[in-house]
Amino acid sequence: MRKDEIKRYVLEYLVDESILPSTVLETAITMPTDNTFELKRLEMEMNKEIRLKEMEREREREERERERKEREMQMQMQREAREHEFRMKQLELGVIKGSDPKIGLDTGVFDVSKHVKFVPKFQEDNVEKFFNHFEKLGEQLKWPRDKWSILIQSNFTGKAQEVYSALSIEDSMDYDKVKKAILQAYELVPEAYRQKFRKYRKADTQTYVEFAYQKERHFDRWCASKKVSTFDTLRQLMLVEEFKRCVNDDIKTHLEEY
Repeated sequence: MRKDEIKRYVLEYLVDESILPSTVLETAITMPTDNTFELKRLEMEMNKEIRLKEMEREREREERERERKEREMQMQMQREAREHEFRMKQLELGVIKGSDPKIGLDTGVFDVSKHVKFVPKFQEDNVEKFFNHFEKLGEQLKWPRDKWSILIQSNFTGKAQEVYSALSIEDSMDYDKVKKAILQAYELVPEAYRQKFRKYRKADTQTYVEFAYQKERHFDRWCASKKVSTFDTLRQLMLVEEFKRCVNDDIKTHLEEY
């Protein structure tokens, strides 16, 4: 087969497989076979489409795996809840030999040892995700908030463990203070996110699609850390940043403290 015939055949296959848009065939019809620049552009478009689809498939796989793990966790919690309920009923009716009907009834005492196994594994490379996962579990399982700091510290490692140990006894019992100290230790505060978003540059090994994706993630994390969820809050965020950029350092530092 001739070169242009082979190229046409390959393009038709990629269009049939929905890897490339049908408009590529129209471009190929008028494209000179000896036009190196056009061939290079077409090749780049093909590679871009392929990378986008690969990234999308990877995200879908990660989402399916996350959903699977959450379903397994929920099923495990439901099984243990049913077993606990059944045992409480047995104790209440005195079915278990030698048992006191009052034993095991809700006394308002939260047993940390029975729930600590549900605390997600701490990951130093994704501290935000750990806290978000823990808080969702805490709400779903109705853990008393004053016990959250005790539950969460059991899985701390590395720098987080050092920061927790350095806290006073009073602060170590306050979940919000523990979380704030850990995030600051890993520089996961709004100003750090803002700087990552503003200073992030494309690496030589990155594609433009990958760079755009990472840039978007830094922006989303910055907005999330500032609790930006509406146009008005986003507008306020951008105006404040622009205002601080235009004033001297003393005023800027004073504003950042508040």
